[in-house]
Amino acid sequence: MSEGDLGYFGPGSVSWQVHREVTVLFGGARAVLMQAAHPLVIAGARETGFYERNPWKRLQRTLILTYTMTFGTKTQAHAAADRINEIHTRIKGVDEVTGKSYDALDPELLLWVHACLVDSALLFEELTVGKLDRAGRQRFHEEQMLAAELVRIPREIIPPTVPALRSYMRDVIARGDLQVTDSARKVAELFYDPPAEAEWRPVLRGVSRLAFATLPPPLRDAFGIRLGAGKRAAMRATFAATRLARPLLPPKLRYIAPYQEWRLRERGIDRPSEMAHALKRVGIRPDA
Repeated sequence: MSEGDLGYFGPGSVSWQVHREVTVLFGGARAVLMQAAHPLVIAGARETGFYERNPWKRLQRTLILTYTMTFGTKTQAHAAADRINEIHTRIKGVDEVTGKSYDALDPELLLWVHACLVDSALLFEELTVGKLDRAGRQRFHEEQMLAAELVRIPREIIPPTVPALRSYMRDVIARGDLQVTDSARKVAELFYDPPAEAEWRPVLRGVSRLAFATLPPPLRDAFGIRLGAGKRAAMRATFAATRLARPLLPPKLRYIAPYQEWRLRERGIDRPSEMAHALKRVGIRPDA
């Protein structure tokens, strides 16, 4: 990271406060499942051969690009957004399940993807951290509108408040736009049975249970997930225990790598950068 360039957000932002937490990162599994339940969103992933060629590595690359827009320099954020936009430019066609046309640059499809990420991050922050009040949640939403604009989502179509965003999501579900197809089930299987090379593999099955349990009820039913009283109680206990234990965890378990590295630099400690290595893998200069 360039000297003095803390990107579009910086350590005083709510975006850093939320996205630095590993437990919030786990909410990304919920977001991915919700995105996969949109047949036109998942059609694009199917077109790229997502499932046939190292699906977990592709998921990791997407995560690196997404987090670069939060924690990277402004140059890195734009490079990450450009990479995402370039990929989306090539993804268009006709969905074999619904017969509808899809285009990965369709603002409405991009809005659904974005909304799932924001809603899931806020939900898992509430369940596992619990520091944001209503104003903090709204500030996070507004900060993330900038990230949305970088990937070509017009600000004017983004619901302006968190309640409005969640109302939009309920409307999408209620009008029947979503459908759990075979492709969506393959995404679910990535979390149920992670490949051997997946980082955090030992905890991903537990994370997947939380992700499925926190889906909106219509989507949970569509994925075939049943929550009895016992499972509901176990889920509440798990979140409560996580919220209590989180402050006691060492930084390497509590915070994601980009934030850990910034904390070390602030203390004058220079160590090999995992983030720099990750940026190189996706073709972004780590010193930009």
